[in-house]
Amino acid sequence: MPVDTRNKTILLVEDNRGDIRLIQEALRSTAAQCKVVIARDGMEAMAYLRQDGEYADAVRPDIILLDLNLPKKDGREVLAEIKADPSLKHIPIIVLSTSRNEEDISKSYDLHVNCYISKSRNLTQLFKIVQGIEEFWLETATLPPESR
Repeated sequence: MPVDTRNKTILLVEDNRGDIRLIQEALRSTAAQCKVVIARDGMEAMAYLRQDGEYADAVRPDIILLDLNLPKKDGREVLAEIKADPSLKHIPIIVLSTSRNEEDISKSYDLHVNCYISKSRNLTQLFKIVQGIEEFWLETATLPPESR
């Protein structure tokens, strides 16, 4: 079976600058080569995924790291839109949120999130979480083929 040697692309949908910086740093500290694209709100994330306007040449992400509490369009709405779109629904989505609210967790799984992870405020733990996501989703799991 051929090995996929191209760099993977992660769409990080996050509005907190500190979390963006920490997640990028955690991803840089791993062996896997990946490109991180940032969307700071739900509207920007959907424009990127639909290749609208300035994102006409956007690369389809291999995985999406999605915060729930976003401006303009929250993560729950983004998740619902992605999973309802036949051309996007197979992209694995990992909710990475500070919310430990059972309703948020249940709703995310009802909307077919692939994984829900609560962000840690502990720097070491956050690095372990992000590195674990990268190791599993980009190095171990077989991702769906691009279906455009």
